[in-house]
Amino acid sequence: MHGISLKTALPLVLALAAHAETHTLTMREAVQRALSQNPEVVMARMDEARAAANIRIAKDPFSPRVTAGSGMAYVNGFPLSIEGSAPSIFQINASQYLFNRPQTYAIAQAKETARGAAFSTAGKADEIAFRVASLYVDADRAGRLAEMAGKQVESLTKVLETLQARVAEGRELPIAAREANVNLLRARQRQMSLDSDRDFAGRSLATALGYTAGDAVVPSASERTAPKLPENETAATRAAIDASNDIKRLDSNLIVKDLEIKGDKAQRLPRIDLVAQYALLGKYNNYDQYFAHFQRNNGEIGASFQIPLLTGPGIRAQVGRAEADQQHIRTEMQMVKDRIALDVHQSYQTLAKADMARQVAQADLELTREQLSVVLAQLNEGRATLRQVEEARFGENEKWIAFYEAQFNTERAQLELLRQTGELRAALQ
Repeated sequence: MHGISLKTALPLVLALAAHAETHTLTMREAVQRALSQNPEVVMARMDEARAAANIRIAKDPFSPRVTAGSGMAYVNGFPLSIEGSAPSIFQINASQYLFNRPQTYAIAQAKETARGAAFSTAGKADEIAFRVASLYVDADRAGRLAEMAGKQVESLTKVLETLQARVAEGRELPIAAREANVNLLRARQRQMSLDSDRDFAGRSLATALGYTAGDAVVPSASERTAPKLPENETAATRAAIDASNDIKRLDSNLIVKDLEIKGDKAQRLPRIDLVAQYALLGKYNNYDQYFAHFQRNNGEIGASFQIPLLTGPGIRAQVGRAEADQQHIRTEMQMVKDRIALDVHQSYQTLAKADMARQVAQADLELTREQLSVVLAQLNEGRATLRQVEEARFGENEKWIAFYEAQFNTERAQLELLRQTGELRAALQ
């Protein structure tokens, strides 16, 4: 095995980097792209298309099925039948369901299953919209925090330079410069971590939007308007239950089970099939030697009647199993409704706490900015040092970071509430 030299690897790395792209999108644009390009949404649509194809498959027996072929054979003696048909030069067979209640209910089940698949697709789209919106918020948060960390590094660098100069002049102890250096290294470590978070969040968002893992998505600098939330918790709970794709899917499954029970019971009903056949016979098959009258062109058309007399205990067992499945689905539906009510209640509490934390962080930020203004005024009057100014700016940046954290937590809580009420996609499209 031969290694790759640096001379060979460098152009390869540069070529790969050239293919990587950075896309700047708004949250609305990101969600819209995800709903059309996300692989999970695409696969959910494929499942829905497969369910729609099952309807056509279930309907197929009610359409005429016509086959043509030849039953030519060498005959020695009496002309025997081959697979139920006499030896012939050419023959056509046709069949079709005319009355078959179990198959009719199977078609209805296929239609309802396709409707349930549409609910599953809608649920997957809601899930992806929420995931992309959350990733977008994470990417925006990481970017803003990384910028603030960079400003902190700049402030602490100035503080260190100032202290080093004062130490050289003998106006500060060396330990003060070492302390400032430790603070600077911590700030650089924090900036490195946040830059890594920003890179990963951008790449994660890119893959969720159908881009490659080498691409990155950068949130747009435009401000996002706060989404409209439900009036109160009661209205939100009612909207969440009405919009729940899980409940709609379970309700569809309940209908499918009801149709399955009807189809099982319908196995006791008679069946009527259309049958038709045409055959072109040849004289060399000894027909003229054994039958008083022979004609080459022969055909028949009619109906096949099948009346079940003894169906056995299997039908009753199938009905009992389907009824048990129905009860299971009803219980699951009630559990989902209770879970939705509890989740909405919890979301309102989380949103209230997040909003209160945002208000506190905003008030704290405003206070810190006023304190910085005082320090700047004192600097102009000669009553404050540059070190005090930079430390005050560092404190302001810390408050900005806390404010951004509280702001993004509030936005996440709003998105979660909209996801539960089924209004997230509408709010972001």
